[in-house]
Formats: sequence, C-alpha cells, structure tokens
Amino acid sequence: MRIYIHTDLEGVSGIDRAEMLDESTPDYQRARELLMGDLNAAVDGAFAGGATEVTVLDSHGGGGRNFLPDRLDPRARNDAKPNGKWWGVLDGSFAGTFFVGAHAMAGTQNGFLDHTQSSTHWHDYTVNGRRFGELAQWAMAAGHFGVPLLMVSGDEAACAEARRFFHPVETAVVKSGAGRNRAEIIDLDAARARIFESARKAVSHVGVAKPFAPILPAEIVLRFNRSDYCDDAAGLPGVERLDARTIRWVAASALDLFYWDLGGRA
Repeated sequence: MRIYIHTDLEGVSGIDRAEMLDESTPDYQRARELLMGDLNAAVDGAFAGGATEVTVLDSHGGGGRNFLPDRLDPRARNDAKPNGKWWGVLDGSFAGTFFVGAHAMAGTQNGFLDHTQSSTHWHDYTVNGRRFGELAQWAMAAGHFGVPLLMVSGDEAACAEARRFFHPVETAVVKSGAGRNRAEIIDLDAARARIFESARKAVSHVGVAKPFAPILPAEIVLRFNRSDYCDDAAGLPGVERLDARTIRWVAASALDLFYWDLGGRA
C-alpha cells in the first residue's frame, strides 16, 4: 500500500512567527528542522498503519530546498519531481495522500499565514463557485489520479478547512493562529504524537475515502489583489478578464488548476 505525502511549511509545528519562513534568517534553518520532525512523524504513522511504501514531496515555495535530506526517515522516498510536474510522481498507484504542514485558504480569520498560492498577488480563488485553498487544490490534483486525501496536519484553521472539504479525514492540530502572523504552539512531542496517530489512523480509510473530484470541465475564477497583477495573466490563451482584478478560465482537467497551465510560464 503506497502513501504519498505532500508538505508545506506554514502549518508545521513549532513555527509560530512569519519571520521563521524568511530564508535569509537563521530562523529558517530551525523551520526546516521542524518540518522534518513533522514529516517523519507522518511517515512513521503511515508505516505503523500498514503502508508498505511512502513517498514525500517538498512543495513549499516550489520545493526543492526546504527538506534536510539527511534527516528524512530512511524508509521514505523523496520525490525530486523528475518529470517536472508540480504534483511530482503522484499517480494512480498510490492508495492515499497526506498533507503535512497545511495552512488555511486566503481570507481565513485566525489562520496562521493564510493565503492561496501567493499572499502578495492572489485574493480569492474559486472552482465551480466554491472558494478553494491549497488543501483543496492538492486534493483535486490527487483526485485526478483516483487518490483520496486521507490526513492533514497544520494549524487549527487549516484542519477545520480540511474537515469541511473531506470526509473521512484525519486531522492533527499542532497550533492555532493568533491573528495572521503569530501562532500559539503546543509542545513539540505532543504535536508529533498527534501527527503520528492521525497518520496511522488515516491509512485505515483506504478503500473508504473517495477521491476529491469536482465536476469537470470546471470554471475557475481568480481575483488578484491589484489590477496590475492581473494584466499579464489576462493575456494568456483561454483566459477571460472579467474586470480589473479578475480572470476566469475553464479547466478541462483537474491538473489545469493554474492559469499558467494554459500557455504561460511553467
């Protein structure tokens, strides 16, 4: 039984300040260490629950620089995205996926570092009229391959979002937002224990949980924070500009979730 673990950084236990994600500061190294601790707890839990293989993906900020490979559980396979796709090597051979280190979608009150893709550029993102964040984006991509989202760890707001979108799903709350830029954390050992147990239980949902599969073709509407952020995107093939800050396109595939997939930048 193969499990695929997608990771982000904002929802990792022990990270309680926005400054910890700044790669130019010493705090970032500590954030990377904390990420590996959460990830290894999820890997361990997946194996304890019956997984026979676990693959992991570094996805924060495009990935490739947040993991500390020498600290990764040696049983796990690190997906370096040899195919160049943002979803990595995820395919239908996996029985389920986890999301470790999740944050809530843009506009979530008391969601620690809430955003969807870009806190600078993006304001709201909807699929078929429903607001999505990165949790639902990842689940929709996994659903394209018939893979259900089984487990989420992150702050309280992210876990609540997961429970609104997916059922059954196991969640591990490792902190709570105090406004947007600060979080109240729990003891690291307790946080890792929650992640382990959620991961272990999540494997039992294989065969019960259904892939997340919104109706296709899907109408995607993206509202930017400023009109100039919208200018370049509005010129892509297949993109309709609705107003100064908003674009719309129709996704034929659950993998066409981003406007650059329609012919812009990779």
